[in-house]
Amino acid sequence: MTDPASPQVPEDSDAFQSLIQFLYQTPVGLIDANADGRIRMMNPMAAQLLMPLARDAVLDNLFDVLQEAVPQVRRLAAQPAGVRGVLCEGLRFEGGGPTAVAHPARQRTLALSLFSTDGKRLTAVVHDATQEERRQRRRVDAAAQTDRLTGLANRQALHAYLAARLEQGAWQARPLALLFINSDRFQHINDTVGQSAGDAVLAQLGGRLQALVDAVPPEPLETLPAPLEMAITQKGLVARIGGDEFALVFEPEPGPGTGAAPARALAAEVLRVLDQPYVLDGQALHCPASIGIAYASERSQTAGDLLYHARLAMVAAKRAGGNRAMEFAHALQQQAQHRSATENDLRRAVQAGELFVVYQPVVSLHSGRIEAVEALVRWQHPVRGLVSPVEFIGIAEETGLIVEVGAFVLREACRQFMRWQRQHGARAPGLMAVNLSRAQLPHPALVDDVAAILQETGMRPAQLQLEVTESMAAQDAAVQMRLRDLKRLGLTLALDDFGTGYSSLASLHQLPIDVLKIDRSFVSQLETSRHHRVLVEATVRVAQSLALRTVAEGIETEAQAGLLAAMHCDKGQGYHFARPLRVAEFEAWLPTHS
Repeated sequence: MTDPASPQVPEDSDAFQSLIQFLYQTPVGLIDANADGRIRMMNPMAAQLLMPLARDAVLDNLFDVLQEAVPQVRRLAAQPAGVRGVLCEGLRFEGGGPTAVAHPARQRTLALSLFSTDGKRLTAVVHDATQEERRQRRRVDAAAQTDRLTGLANRQALHAYLAARLEQGAWQARPLALLFINSDRFQHINDTVGQSAGDAVLAQLGGRLQALVDAVPPEPLETLPAPLEMAITQKGLVARIGGDEFALVFEPEPGPGTGAAPARALAAEVLRVLDQPYVLDGQALHCPASIGIAYASERSQTAGDLLYHARLAMVAAKRAGGNRAMEFAHALQQQAQHRSATENDLRRAVQAGELFVVYQPVVSLHSGRIEAVEALVRWQHPVRGLVSPVEFIGIAEETGLIVEVGAFVLREACRQFMRWQRQHGARAPGLMAVNLSRAQLPHPALVDDVAAILQETGMRPAQLQLEVTESMAAQDAAVQMRLRDLKRLGLTLALDDFGTGYSSLASLHQLPIDVLKIDRSFVSQLETSRHHRVLVEATVRVAQSLALRTVAEGIETEAQAGLLAAMHCDKGQGYHFARPLRVAEFEAWLPTHS
């Protein structure tokens, strides 16, 4: 490959022999060609790399050899050379030739660099970039299948791993369990200490899970993404599915009576580990979890099935109170299908006018006269008939439909209240009570929506009482601030179901409330339990000391009403006075209690 104009090196000289040895032994293909591509000389490595591309095993023209794999080389060689005579550098192309398609083992990636010094001669350098390409592809795959925050496998890697295990049918010989893990209080952490702290908790959570599967990173493999490598060398795969949801694929060693016991034991250990506090900047944060367990089986033959079943079990664990594990059962799928059908019907019902409001009177325990009325939503399904609120309120809260349902109830109740004011004057109830759902309270437009409905219906704020449960009011400072924003409208706030939540008599003074409603579970045992009588009497006294009015819920007997009146409880409601009534029923009841 020497320039004819340069001094010639004698063929018998040591320098010439060294050059020949270099050309023959170098692992890189070197080619000297004319400007038209005719090859003048090439070393053995060049012949070895290009031979699979050559037609009829002829290596006489570089352009012809590369025509199928890199057709642009002829055009590149004709263009003006750049700096250092570079025409192209590191151009990658498939170098396995026609047989590589049928024989994957023969697939290889070559890299071509082409140079021109005088416009008449070409120098080509070809090298095998197969391993380099595989390493690069592996790095890309690893990045695409790794969660950035935790370093764990992501949803894509989890699906790939499950699909591989399930397709091979390995679970038939070796049990495969999937634990679907969801934090119970992560949103609370984000809301109270911020997203950065929340991310730190998630990173620690992922580390704790990884430690449970003996997460010692193995030596890198060339053919598998990094998260899947770890799964192969350990007991299972840990993945972050998204947000505060994680998954742990577990494959215990097969043995007599293996069954579900190892997965249950692992779930119990996960619950214990995740229930330990997370310490950030000296602050201890608690973030327990709910776990759903599903097993590979005839009913869970795909990654999607297994994830779906495990998630159903996790949701059931969360609804049961959280910080527990539950296993998938077919009944959970039937319940999910029923809930889905109910959700679809409820969306239609909101628009079709199937929802309506009933009203339960609230009376004075001393005079027996009506003082207020509580609005309650009902659903008249065209096929199922009257659907209990227990069946659809929770679904409305989970899906966000409660915002629309709540607005409907508030608007309809306020309109009906104003009709009664016009029709009955002084005999009409003086206060309308409407419940606020736990999902309505955080809604940013809540205060503005309430103000707009009051203005639209002409109802004075003092005539409206919004009721929140004790557990909602005691949540955090943000919720209490929303309550104060509502209070500034001039309406009344009531603490509903008192005695069932997280607050106490000592903390009542911290809440912006006007009315305390004693839960029916206490009222129902007044006649038989001295303990409950003492609790109710103490509640009434504390409420009076804070200038709070009291309402007893669920009064069903004359004796209960008498005991509550003797304790100086202000008002009561329950079946003893009236069930929730439709408008016509209420108007028939009203003349006898006004």
